[in-house]
Amino acid sequence: MTPGHHRALGSALSLLLFLTAIHATPAALEAQASSVVLVRHAEKVDTTRDPALSTAGTVRAEALRAALAAYPLQGIFVSEYGRTAQTATPTADAFHLTPTVIPIQGSKSAQAAATAAAIHAMRPGSAALVIGHSNTVGMIIAALGGPQVPELCDMEYATLFVLELPADLPPRLLRASFGAPDSPEVMACHAAAAQQ
Repeated sequence: MTPGHHRALGSALSLLLFLTAIHATPAALEAQASSVVLVRHAEKVDTTRDPALSTAGTVRAEALRAALAAYPLQGIFVSEYGRTAQTATPTADAFHLTPTVIPIQGSKSAQAAATAAAIHAMRPGSAALVIGHSNTVGMIIAALGGPQVPELCDMEYATLFVLELPADLPPRLLRASFGAPDSPEVMACHAAAAQQ
């Protein structure tokens, strides 16, 4: 991640935190927005069923920790696959959190619903991190009440979503990036998807 990208993401996250904090009077605590950061696991070494992170993936996992350093996480959710846990490890260590594993077990929609239920069970105003897969991040956003998001492209790893869940307003979704930029193939993938 370039210093400019890091500052832009940090500014966006700081703005979201500020907008939440300005309403944090004791009478309004129950109405605070909860927020959820969602990313895909970082780069993997191969395409086998449960590969480890590659060197680039390990670097991206550290970039995620740095990007969320000032974000007040209270929970981290991963799937049963090692690459999600490995992506979470630097951030979990920094926040002294143990990620909650919500298995996919063959049903992506059931895992999305279970992840959403676990997040909704957190106290109002809390913040969570979800590390999913290219074909589950959008489903989890939808299960949380957010807008429809297409599956991430095969080589897309830099995308970061922040979903705000206000008590009395529709969810708000911010799309940003972190770590090293994605390859040009991802831009081509998005362009092709937009034409369909």
